Amino acid sequence: MTRTPPVSSSFELAPLPGTEAIFSGPADPPKTLLRVLMTVPTYNESENIEALLNRIISLGPEYGVLVVDDHSPDGTSGVVRNFQSQCSAHVYLLERFTNRGRGQAGIDGYRQALFMNVPVIGEMDADGSHAPEDLPAMMARLSGKTAGVIGSRLVPGGREEGRTLSRVLLTRAANLYIRILLGLPYRDTTSGFRIFRREVLAGIPWEDLVSRGPSLLQEMLVIIHRAGWTLAESPITFRDRVLGTSTLNRRILMNSLRIVLEFRRRYGRSSLSGRVP
Repeated sequence: MTRTPPVSSSFELAPLPGTEAIFSGPADPPKTLLRVLMTVPTYNESENIEALLNRIISLGPEYGVLVVDDHSPDGTSGVVRNFQSQCSAHVYLLERFTNRGRGQAGIDGYRQALFMNVPVIGEMDADGSHAPEDLPAMMARLSGKTAGVIGSRLVPGGREEGRTLSRVLLTRAANLYIRILLGLPYRDTTSGFRIFRREVLAGIPWEDLVSRGPSLLQEMLVIIHRAGWTLAESPITFRDRVLGTSTLNRRILMNSLRIVLEFRRRYGRSSLSGRVP
């Protein structure tokens, strides 16, 4: 297996137990301080990633992206490295060669972002379903006592486009199931579009989590909610993937729902408080 060297050796890889990876940053690092870093787990997203990078950095020089790629055979990491070599922006790449999978990619991405000491750290999908243009409104909610913001399809103003009725109903049923079983007050617990203050994520025991798949999204919310942090939900428009192929299938979905029962046994049921309306 070929290990492509980083664009610059000055970028330090965080301690990631069990994961062999390389970390790189822009060849011409920007002088603007990085304030918001969105982690983007990828696998075979070469058709989508460059457009997403451009949309995120166009929000302002304080916005950055950390692509967490599981050594995609379609060359996703190569597209990111080429972008790093040509554009002076906060675009970083964590290419993982072992311990791969959606949940572990999310964990490693958050750990690398924490290691970089960025004040606001978030996560979003690479397939175009999450619009970077919704980020400024989410950031506006991150004030006062609000420790994090969930980009929500299910609050007033939120919506979905391009999805079949069966997928829309499945999303709502899954969220109702999770909210009832875990006692979470958030309407869109399955949303992968979210931002948090650094100190919120610093308190998560990453090495002890149950999740190694998409259920990481819910386990994080349970831990954060039980720690007493206040989260808000900001309306977004969720658009179904246009290019590429989703890695989500029925087996992964059913396993994610089953593991919610394990969360209930491990963490108990939370009280329905702590959400900013």
